[in-house]
Amino acid sequence: MSLKKDNRLSLQKKSIKDLVALRKDLRKELYSLKVKNKMRWLQQTHLIPNARKKIAQVNTLLSHKIKEEYGSIMK
Repeated sequence: MSLKKDNRLSLQKKSIKDLVALRKDLRKELYSLKVKNKMRWLQQTHLIPNARKKIAQVNTLLSHKIKEEYGSIMK
């Protein structure tokens, strides 16, 4: 299995509460990367789009899990 597939499978096993906590941590990391980039301290600027992509993946999985669990109650 590839690393990406392993990561996706490990995310799918997490609960909604864990995914929300992970999203919060990823947002903090993204903010930190943006601040470092503005101050010209960040050498690896490719980490910013990677962090955005991780947040988007977690958001997508989170929305699917919420729909599965709560159905059409949540809009």
